[in-house]
Amino acid sequence: MNRLAAFAICHFAVGLIAASPAVAAEPAKYAIAIHGGAGGWADLTPEARKGIEQALEKSLTVGRDILAKGGSSLDAVEQSVRVLEDSPYFNAGHGVTYTATGQHQLDASIMNGADHTAGAVAGVSTVKNPISLARRVMTDTKHVLLAGDGAEKFAREVGAEIVSPDYFWTDRTRAEYEKAKAKAEAEARDGEAKPKTSQLAAPDHYGTVGCVALDTHGNLAAATSTGGLAMKKYGRIGDSPIIGAGTYADNKTCAISGTGVGELFIRNAVCYDVAARMRYADVSLADAAIVQVRDRLPKDTAGLIAVDHAGDLVAEFNTAAMPRGMADSSGRFEVAIEPEKSGDASNAR
Repeated sequence: MNRLAAFAICHFAVGLIAASPAVAAEPAKYAIAIHGGAGGWADLTPEARKGIEQALEKSLTVGRDILAKGGSSLDAVEQSVRVLEDSPYFNAGHGVTYTATGQHQLDASIMNGADHTAGAVAGVSTVKNPISLARRVMTDTKHVLLAGDGAEKFAREVGAEIVSPDYFWTDRTRAEYEKAKAKAEAEARDGEAKPKTSQLAAPDHYGTVGCVALDTHGNLAAATSTGGLAMKKYGRIGDSPIIGAGTYADNKTCAISGTGVGELFIRNAVCYDVAARMRYADVSLADAAIVQVRDRLPKDTAGLIAVDHAGDLVAEFNTAAMPRGMADSSGRFEVAIEPEKSGDASNAR
């Protein structure tokens, strides 16, 4: 073959390659899940049910849209939780529950799975959106957790939105408080024993809110916010602001937000344990969540949402219900309150 022929063949081949259609890159995945607290959620009025579902849809839409535009998982979980904090239907932010003395003490935490940075606040009483203050702890200080007066002072230093304590009262929570107070006073007169931790699941629902997300950059994040246990005493702090107990995120495994009896979540390091089972026992996210919620924790005490590094979503709970929502880059978008109609108190994965 002479040089001219060889050149012609090569030129023709290059032309074919150039004319071939480019192979489209697979779109980057994103996924997000939210929850509004495990519990009974019994006897919901049509108005309350509609309000809960609308709040879930709004929260999920806000987070999903951030992710769909290439935004960060941290932005998605913070903004989604803020929506739930602003709703009167959950035990976080505006609808927060009460302490034994009729006050409000709010807790929240957020964690970045990319580098394990985290921020949390506990026992704040005038901060409208504790989850955003928790993020400022993460980004603006060298600390992880600020509590009480120190957290309140920090909130004012960074310009967090401050509200009157009356903001946190709703007609529902005020009525619940008066009923609970009367019951506590009657029990005190009758000399009844103090409840054990295992009996702290008395309220119909916990109402803690949370969000987990995977962004298109492959980063995971988790956030949780709560008013804590109804009628709590002595500055009690539950699991929600405790990294590893109520919130955890690790890019190598998953992001988790928990809800339920805080003392149990702290003792069992529930959220970290889910990630640890994935990393060290090489089990799936679904199986790790099932072990925690169904096998390790007592019935009617727990729920969690999680997403792994592949974008798989999980919602598990051993209570009668758990308001929740899931969305991802495949077009999935769903919210629910009760379990799926499978006879099981857990939800789809």
